[in-house]
Amino acid sequence: MDAFWIILTGSLVALNGALLGSFLLLRRMSLVGDAISHAVLPGIVVAYLFTASLTSPFLLVGAALTGLATTWIIETLNQKARLQHDAAIGLTFTLLFAIGVILVATFAGQIDLDMDCVLYGEIAYVPLDTITLASGLDMGPKQVWTLGSVFVGLIILLVTGYRGLSLTTFDAGYAAALGFNTSFWHYALMGAVSLSTVAAFESVGAILVVAFLVGPAATAFLLTRSLKWMLLIASAVGIASAISGYYLALWLDGSISGAMALMTGVIFAVAFVWQMVAKRQ
Repeated sequence: MDAFWIILTGSLVALNGALLGSFLLLRRMSLVGDAISHAVLPGIVVAYLFTASLTSPFLLVGAALTGLATTWIIETLNQKARLQHDAAIGLTFTLLFAIGVILVATFAGQIDLDMDCVLYGEIAYVPLDTITLASGLDMGPKQVWTLGSVFVGLIILLVTGYRGLSLTTFDAGYAAALGFNTSFWHYALMGAVSLSTVAAFESVGAILVVAFLVGPAATAFLLTRSLKWMLLIASAVGIASAISGYYLALWLDGSISGAMALMTGVIFAVAFVWQMVAKRQ
């Protein structure tokens, strides 16, 4: 049963990353996902200092607000200071991540927040932290419920806002001419990335979640030019990476989350070679 919960957790992280990563890749903003995954740390710490609970939903709120602030700072530096996007991203996420590290170090005696957990996560421990009702009924791991809630919210966002997200992704000027608020959809996407990232902290960590934001979407981009098919293929690649990564980790007796992230790269490499061969024929 532990294997089921671990694979389900990895699959949910991969699904959230694949769906959001597809839009980030098409917007040429994949590195923004990396920046947000690091920059949300101070938001989590500040939220904890106010709530004194690592299970409070306000941690997600703090992370989302920090993620939005990160995006705003990057865009401001790009437009006002005329910094290239890569320079703005590098400057912003290193600054905010450094602030988060300092906060954790300063309040280490009050915060039960391990930096290794934040960076790398430990998906193998997911089945141990469960929700138990007063009646004694075991509802399953907390992490599954958290990631599942984020996934449901993400599906609702995609279903209700698909047209707005797709139009602002492919042609922001045309979308604005049609009356769409491009800033709203931009920050809605960034907020979703923030929530997805912090929800995955305990299982795969801030660094490895980037692999799920980029790998499946990049693989799907090689195989199709349809956004809907890209979302479906990226989701399938994410789930395949989670399942194959789990069994690879068992075989190697190594990190489960690391193996899952590795498989995103392996599957991308296979798709890349297949595409190159197909073009020559």
